[in-house]
Formats: sequence, structure tokens, C-alpha cells
Amino acid sequence: MTDDFQSRVTAAMANPENMGELPNADAIGTVGNADCGDMLRVWVKFKEEGGRKVIDRASFQSFGCETAIAAASLAMELIKGKTPAEALAMRGEEFAKDLGPLPPTKVHCTSLVEGALREALAPVGNAPAPVTQTTAAPPSLMDTFNKPEQKKAGVKVVFLKPGQAQ
Repeated sequence: MTDDFQSRVTAAMANPENMGELPNADAIGTVGNADCGDMLRVWVKFKEEGGRKVIDRASFQSFGCETAIAAASLAMELIKGKTPAEALAMRGEEFAKDLGPLPPTKVHCTSLVEGALREALAPVGNAPAPVTQTTAAPPSLMDTFNKPEQKKAGVKVVFLKPGQAQ
């Protein structure tokens, strides 16, 4: 990695925007990358603006490297004010443009962000449905890991005590 790229990632990590769960989100998307172990969940809240459904707020949680977190933080800012279809048209390179050119080993981080947004927004991308409020808070990413009844995939996380090996 170049020093310039690392300094941009470090700057984005020093003050990540929109990190954490978004209560009463209208859409949620979760993706993971089995090759690197990164996981990302995004929450999106819509509002009506000029007769259009646009993204009002977006947030994320990540179990991932600094680049994935920095790209997710930047992406959450970039999609605000866009319709779901406009946000879906964006590509990973756009989400990380402020970081500069990504090293080949970090390109997957922007794909992770793009995938999570696609997972959240694809069901509403072209639907002119009215904005609705959900009443139940969605599970956190940690809840998804810890409560097997909420899992959609066969991921099992085992926390080891210090000094314990398997």
C-alpha cells in the first residue's frame, strides 16, 4: 500500500461517519466475504422529497479491515439524497474515490459495500411504494451471530477464552 492511500484510510478511520445501527430502518442489507472474513451490514431510512422516495439516512456496522470501514463510511454519505435506483447505479469505485486508487488487494472492500447496498436497496429500487415505519428494531450484526434462530446461513462464531485453543 502506498503511504498516500494509507494516510487517506487512516483519516477516514479517525472519524468514521454513520457507524452503528439505525433504529427503525426501512431497509437492511448484510453481506460477507468468505475469502477475507469481512462482513458488512447497512441500514437505510427513506423520506419523501419532491414526490420521490430518497435516502434520508444510512448507517453501517462492519467486521472488516480499515479499508472496508472507510469505504462504507464514505458510501453512507454519498447515497444520502439519492433514490434507491440512483444509489443502486453507483459502483464500488465511486464509494472509495476519496481514498484514491485502491491496491488490488483492497478492491474487494468496495465490492462488499456495493453488495450490502444492493441487498438493502434492490427490493425497493424501482418501487414507488410510500415510506413506511417499522416497529421492531432489527437485530444487530452481533445478534445475528449469537442467536442461531436469526441466522440465514450456516455461519458459527465461537469465542475462545484467552489461552484456549481448538
